[in-house]
Amino acid sequence: MNIQLTKSKEISNFTKPYIIAELGSNHNGNMELAKKLIIEAKEAGADCVKFQSWSKDSIFAKKKYDDNYFIADDYRSRTDYSLEEIVEAYSISESELLEMKKFSDEIGIDCTSTPFSKKEADFLVKQMDTPFIKVASMDLNNYPFLEYLAKKGKPMVISTGLSELFEIDKAVKTIEKAGNNHIVILHCVATYPPIDSDVNLNNITTLMKIYPDYPVGFSDHTLGTTIPLASVALGACLIEKHFTLDKNMEGWDHKVSATKDEMQEIVRNATRISEALGSFRIISTESDEKKREFRRSIVLARDIKEGEIITKDDIDYKRPGGGFSPEMTEYIVGRKVKINLFYDSVLSNEDLV
Repeated sequence: MNIQLTKSKEISNFTKPYIIAELGSNHNGNMELAKKLIIEAKEAGADCVKFQSWSKDSIFAKKKYDDNYFIADDYRSRTDYSLEEIVEAYSISESELLEMKKFSDEIGIDCTSTPFSKKEADFLVKQMDTPFIKVASMDLNNYPFLEYLAKKGKPMVISTGLSELFEIDKAVKTIEKAGNNHIVILHCVATYPPIDSDVNLNNITTLMKIYPDYPVGFSDHTLGTTIPLASVALGACLIEKHFTLDKNMEGWDHKVSATKDEMQEIVRNATRISEALGSFRIISTESDEKKREFRRSIVLARDIKEGEIITKDDIDYKRPGGGFSPEMTEYIVGRKVKINLFYDSVLSNEDLV
């Protein structure tokens, strides 16, 4: 099944994937940095930039701030700011999102954001006119929220990190029951970064088999370009990859993000791989000339005089093609020759009685 993800982009499995440069909070609350990220994502060939729409109040409860527990290991020992302070600093406001959407439109790249609350979803749909709604892995089992999002009538891209199959299935059924069957399912491992043996790219194939009506893609948190490109070979319709200007920049996700060079490599090689996958129908694409040059013809293995009968021992098979093919052996054996023929002659109908 094809899904019209944006006004200009219809996606399906085993075609050139739609590439999302996940900016998340890599703008660090600085909109000039955000604009640089958008420009470089566009120059790298990404189809879309995506932010994350959360505020201090929509992402964590007060207990989380009181505990002051940072998820990332390299932030847990920080004493120069609190979790509440950094969440507030790295969030993006509605006015800033509208500014980034306008800027993205001007340079010709899709722009969207992931909502973390109903209010944020309302804003993205009504004011930002987001082309699709992205659901974070953390919300895949938030079924009331999924129902609310589904009723917005926008295509939905859902990440499946943290979830078992029964939770994925309930999420899909919840969205369908709400009247929305424009769903893209992303295999995802919500570890930053996961070890290779935990990635389980074969889950892409599994999801395609279980949900043949929906395109399946990959939300990637691995390091480098190898794993997302491998997902293209499995038919992934969409790749989401964190994006940064500098992996060593201060902030949450820069270390697991792709640089411009890496994103260019993903875009370029994803295109090559998708083109090389081609068709499931087995056909010969070589030219007739190439076939003639590479295949063999029936030739004589000895000199034969006029009137002699050809036996199996009298023939061999050599390049070029264009004469009798090896499959015509039974047609040739037992035939009489019209004229004297010589060793290595390529047999033709004119030579036979």
